Amino acid sequence: MGKYNKWIAGGLGWAFGGPIGGIIGFAVGSVLDNAAHTTQLTDGNPTRRTTTSSGDFNMSLLVLSAAVMKANGKVKKSELEYVKKFLVGQFGEHNARDLLLALRDILDRPIPLSDVTAQISLNMAAPIRVQLMQYLFGIARADGTVDNNELDLLKKIANGLNISSADFNSLKAMFYVDTASHYDVLSITKNATDGEVKKAYRKLAVEYHPDKVSNLGEEYQKAAKEKFQKVQEAYD
Repeated sequence: MGKYNKWIAGGLGWAFGGPIGGIIGFAVGSVLDNAAHTTQLTDGNPTRRTTTSSGDFNMSLLVLSAAVMKANGKVKKSELEYVKKFLVGQFGEHNARDLLLALRDILDRPIPLSDVTAQISLNMAAPIRVQLMQYLFGIARADGTVDNNELDLLKKIANGLNISSADFNSLKAMFYVDTASHYDVLSITKNATDGEVKKAYRKLAVEYHPDKVSNLGEEYQKAAKEKFQKVQEAYD
């Protein structure tokens, strides 16, 4: 499958259609033929999988990475380094280099954010969307601060992905620690009773369990485990 083999090892389905396909198709055109086995034609129309594969997640990750990196009109070196470190850690240096080249092309393209997030929300399960949002918070936090433009964009993305305000604030609390952060992680107030704390913990422990994103492959289990551990730490 060529140099992109590990990137698309999980298969490609809905990500090659719709607005995401329009953005990334030109950047990874060389893999279209190799990925053709993921699509079947019925009466001349493509029938795409509705489940999220590792390849679909990666496509979405690149497009939304570009959107966050361009939030201030200029791509910062710290953000690029964060993305590079993540890609190298997940795919190795050789594959990461190819992905960064694709990202460079995507950064030069306008991103119809509402259309992109709508496509992701339609095809991607809620736990995986939360996983994606967690990664985007990391990009915004790469330079040590998150300004209003970045925060507004993250909120817009979260709304487009149908991520609840409680989940959004819970993710935010992972990256911005203050005296109320543990309560925010559990999506409760300081006045919560012991019973409410336990109830909130049990709900999030199920919602954010790493098994919820097991279909993305082992490379994404680390971030899921970090979120799960934050919930445990907040409860403790």
